[in-house]
This record gives sequence, C-alpha cells and structure tokens, in this order.
Amino acid sequence: MTLTLSNIKKYFGEKLALDIEQYTVNDGEIIGLVGNNGAGKTTMFRAILDLIKPEEGAVSIDGINPAESEDWKEITGAYVDSGFLIDYLTPEEYFDFIAKVSNISKEELDERLKPFAGFMNGEVLGQNTLIRNLSMGNKQKVGIIAAMITRPKLLILDEPFNFLDPTSQLAMKSVIENYNKETGAIVLVSSHNLTHTIDICTRVTLLEHGKILMDYDKETHKDVMKEIEDYFVGQAPVTQE
Repeated sequence: MTLTLSNIKKYFGEKLALDIEQYTVNDGEIIGLVGNNGAGKTTMFRAILDLIKPEEGAVSIDGINPAESEDWKEITGAYVDSGFLIDYLTPEEYFDFIAKVSNISKEELDERLKPFAGFMNGEVLGQNTLIRNLSMGNKQKVGIIAAMITRPKLLILDEPFNFLDPTSQLAMKSVIENYNKETGAIVLVSSHNLTHTIDICTRVTLLEHGKILMDYDKETHKDVMKEIEDYFVGQAPVTQE
C-alpha cells in the first residue's frame, strides 16, 4: 500500500493553497501533519479524498487515482469533520449503516466495536441519543470509530484530538497506535497538538502555505520535536513593550 501525491497544485481564487511536488507514504507509517491555521492540511486531505479537485497533479492510493475510479473507497477510511456523519441517526444506527454498506455482519460489527469500549467510555452507545444531540467530543468519537471499523488500509483523521477531554485524548493515542500495529495501515493525522502527534507518529511533516517545509522520519531524526517547536517559535509575532 502506497499513497502518492505528485505535482499537486490547488488554488482558491488566486491563492495557491496547496503546492506539493512529490510526497509518498508507505505501508505502516503514521504521518503527523502539522502546521498553522491555513497551512493546507485539510486541503491536502480533501484532495486525497477527492472532495476537491486540484488544478494540477494527481493522487494515487494503492495505484488508484481517486479522480478516475471509485475503487479506492473500499480501502480508505476518513473523518475530517462532522459533515461526514449522518446526524439524525443514533450511533448504533450509524455504525449499523456503515456495516451494511461495507458487507460487515452484525456479529462482526459487534466484535470490531469491542476494542473501542474504553474510548467510548460509556458515553456513546446505549444512550438513546441522536448523533446531532451528542457533545462535540462524542460526535468526534463516533466519526473516528466509523472510519476505522471497515479496517481501511489508509486512515485519514483531521484533528482527532479536538473536542476530547484529557482522558479521551490519551485513549485516542492508544486507539491510533493499536490500529496501526494490528492492520499495518497508513495513518495520516493532522493536529495542532504537537505533543500527542509527535508521540504517536513515525514520521512528521510540516506544511505551511501549502508547501512541505520539513519531513522527518523519527527513527533517523531524533530532534523532531525541538526542530518543529523552534520553527513555530520563529513564527510567533514579536511583542513590543
């Protein structure tokens, strides 16, 4: 399994929002995509998921161009925002829907949900509550779990730590790490939480103004956190006394 972005350019009006010459991710990698607001992280995810059309370049998911075939959807799971949810369903109904369209039996669905019990913390299932009436944190959990229960080879999570309390953030880290170990899937995570992101990722990519400025493998580059922090410190406005 390989994900490749080649010569991608995406404009919003006259602004070049994404400008990636070549970017490749291989089996088993957990990518931490970091950058300030407007860096292009979500735009990059949306380009991969064929939610927006780049003016130039192409995406390849395991050899499939999402702009030319639907086959990539069988091996890809994603949660970018609450627009991915069907919020007039309960979590149980939503998971059942995902299972049915993915040809997963009820028995298999129940088994696949078991590892998420701690992450849901008794606040998601059995509440007789529509998704739209859940807290933002619990909506986030539903979306993330739904993205994972089909066991995709490529998993994309945009700001998965958002809206989660500290206990759930720590559980989220374990969920991502365990999923990657069990499946060998590529996992792409974007987050403003540098500590959590760098902790779980095998590779960290810094994106700013739509361009990749840094791309470090943690195994071979031991000072990732310091270099990333130094970059952001350098971007901070100078306070005049």
